[in-house]
Amino acid sequence: MPRLTRIGLYVLALLFIAAGILHFLRPGPYVRIMPPYLPSPLLLVYLSGVAEIGLGALLLPRQSRRWAAWGLIALLIAVFPANIYMAQHNPSGLVVPAWLLWARLPLQAVLIWWAWLYTPRRAVK
Repeated sequence: MPRLTRIGLYVLALLFIAAGILHFLRPGPYVRIMPPYLPSPLLLVYLSGVAEIGLGALLLPRQSRRWAAWGLIALLIAVFPANIYMAQHNPSGLVVPAWLLWARLPLQAVLIWWAWLYTPRRAVK
């Protein structure tokens, strides 16, 4: 694996592991951005935190990398409604301009692309 690709892998894994840990250390903002139609927001925050930590860690071993990357893509798609809800209503309690919340949405596509880089069978080797 080329050096830049390997560094990107470690950064992506660390990003998701750190984000997952934050779901447990500071669940409040995550709970507040849950759309009201979803049941048990705190449970969903904890489950998504476990998924982020687990999938981030599973990116590192080459044997699980491909499936972990596909799992992260699915997770990023699953949490997208919360990001849209946050952009529409900013219930998080964060004092940020509305344009920044909307500008943050394309970041999901960047993260999906980044995870997708590790899905081909050749990336597992």
